[in-house]
Amino acid sequence: MNDQLATKTLPAPDVTVRAPTKWETESQAFHQMLPHLMISAPGKYVAVHDQKVLDSDIDEMALIMRVLSKLGNVDIHVGFVGELPEPTMRSGVIRDLTAPVAP
Repeated sequence: MNDQLATKTLPAPDVTVRAPTKWETESQAFHQMLPHLMISAPGKYVAVHDQKVLDSDIDEMALIMRVLSKLGNVDIHVGFVGELPEPTMRSGVIRDLTAPVAP
């Protein structure tokens, strides 16, 4: 009966908080600027780098290529300025999650 009433002490959980990635920082900046962007760039895609809007365009890929050709391969956030949420884009890559993982 004493075994059932015994208390077990568990180790404290690991609650390490990681710093946001550069892309996460840029994404947060985009969402903070969105109310202003709804006035200045409605219906366009905007590129955010160093928490500032660098450029905008109605063509997302043209904007990405233009910004990356200027900056090089760096993390940026490109978001659509509009009332409706951006459509979900799928790459077409299918992963078999049932396959065994190689060691």
